[in-house]
Amino acid sequence: MLSVIVLLFACDKKEEPLNITSDLTIFFVNDMHGQLDNFSKIKYIIDEERKHADVIVTSGGDIFSGNPVVDNYTIKGYPIIDVMNRCGFDVSVVGNHEFDYGEDVLKDRMQQANFDWVCANVDMGSTAVPEPYEYTTIVTNNYSVTFLGLIETNGKPGATIPSTHPFRVENFTFEKPDNVVHQYKNIKDNEGTDLYIAMTHIGYGGSFGDSDLADEFPYFDMIIGGHSHSEINTIRNGIPIFQAGSYLNKLGKVELEIGNREILEYKYDLIDLNAYPNSDQGLKDHIDNYKQEMAMVLDEVIGNSLIEHDKSQLGCFYTDALRQRMEVDITFQNSGGIRSGLNAGNITVGEIYEIDPFNNHAFIYEMSIADIKAFLKGSTAGFYYSGVKIERVGNEIEIRDVNNDLIADETVLRLGINDYIPAVYDNFFTTPGEDQGYTTAEALLYYLKNINDQVLYSNCDRYFDY
Repeated sequence: MLSVIVLLFACDKKEEPLNITSDLTIFFVNDMHGQLDNFSKIKYIIDEERKHADVIVTSGGDIFSGNPVVDNYTIKGYPIIDVMNRCGFDVSVVGNHEFDYGEDVLKDRMQQANFDWVCANVDMGSTAVPEPYEYTTIVTNNYSVTFLGLIETNGKPGATIPSTHPFRVENFTFEKPDNVVHQYKNIKDNEGTDLYIAMTHIGYGGSFGDSDLADEFPYFDMIIGGHSHSEINTIRNGIPIFQAGSYLNKLGKVELEIGNREILEYKYDLIDLNAYPNSDQGLKDHIDNYKQEMAMVLDEVIGNSLIEHDKSQLGCFYTDALRQRMEVDITFQNSGGIRSGLNAGNITVGEIYEIDPFNNHAFIYEMSIADIKAFLKGSTAGFYYSGVKIERVGNEIEIRDVNNDLIADETVLRLGINDYIPAVYDNFFTTPGEDQGYTTAEALLYYLKNINDQVLYSNCDRYFDY
């Protein structure tokens, strides 16, 4: 279904001709998380559009983490960079999950990209990772468009880092996006470009999102966003704001009419790629080759899901499997670390890597009940758990064993956890943990292969958020 908005701007300077030009199309995706299949459709759509219009192709960030073909490829992350190059992307903002693979991989992937990376609030420091442009100007046959990049910095309480593993960004320096935008107020005039667009990965709402950007810094002709996985098509403070959902299900398309360096009219369409009928066959075959290369590993059947599980139901499976694999008393898992549901039927290796794509290591900590309560209360975050019963009573937390007996505060338990959680909430994990030498995804694989290959969690009521 076609969504259309038309925006008209009046021109007070009647003595100056409008000098109207038209037929610039901007395509955008965001939060792809490694999904490849629909790129063959995107290439077909872009190539058709290029036959009659100037085209710019953009990405709102979070290219990586979510597809085991991309995440576990021999050259980690390369398939999606390769496919984006083949589609003719022009610019991408750096997303928080671009840092998930570590410095060396990010350096190589950025160098292999044929498109520009933009981000005004990161400094790569002494790392070998290429410094992205604060802003870049893309020139087509008839237009020049400047894109300013911004990344969110809400990854850790009391710190200014994006939402990724803190250990993987410890050599970079970030600034809050709202602290830097004012430096780029006059970029459109300085560059002499037709349009000035914020290419963001800060989400639409939250502590400082695209809505705030439009309200507080109305320098832009348009904002194209990412991070909140939303379908956004709105106007804020006179500025059109767009976001195309997530996981490459949709492709945003804006057709623009421009005069005197302003948007005179635009037409917006959010294309449902899953329903779109046509593909570029050459790119489709190329993507299929990547999938075939990984099939021997990822298609191995290791268990059976007796029902379809959503992500919340998998919280119980995840923490049970981790607890039994690690042979500990209690386990926690952050809800954001469970990235996919689980279909009924055969469970494959690839599905486990979709559920847990982040390569976090399994750690064991020894913590008293009192310290665990302090963590649950002070983190202000929610966690799935296994091995105990947790309940809030008034302003207090009660932790009971499986027999429903209250566990005393001085009791020390062995806690199994992924290393992302203590890295984010390090003020509650003051003594070193013990690295188990395997990732939490590998723990799930071990559980299914060696302990219990049947998964059935029709009801999961083990989630605590103080």
